[in-house]
Amino acid sequence: MINSLCHFELVTANKDKCKDFYGDVFGWEFDEKRMPGYTLIQTGQEPGGGILPAEGREVPAGLNAYFGVDDIDACLRKVAAHGGEVLVPKTPIPNVGHFAIFSDPEGITIGIMQPS
Repeated sequence: MINSLCHFELVTANKDKCKDFYGDVFGWEFDEKRMPGYTLIQTGQEPGGGILPAEGREVPAGLNAYFGVDDIDACLRKVAAHGGEVLVPKTPIPNVGHFAIFSDPEGITIGIMQPS
């Protein structure tokens, strides 16, 4: 895998305001039925994205970018070895794969995904 961008996520305190803004600005469409508690963003081409409520999350409101990896465990070991911090450990996504979120030594938040 080339570690290319595979998904993005808007973490927001106001999902409806976020949907209205990006729907109007970019013409994006939203699907709230496929994954309860999570809004999928349909941009018209890959990669797509999602909207995640910010309440109770380890990750602050903002934009999360996810990069594809072949071995999420190995990648998280490298993060720790190079001074990063795992914010959300390897977490399953049913019928999709696994994701994790980390911050680099400067505090920049990055996500990774390993497909099933």
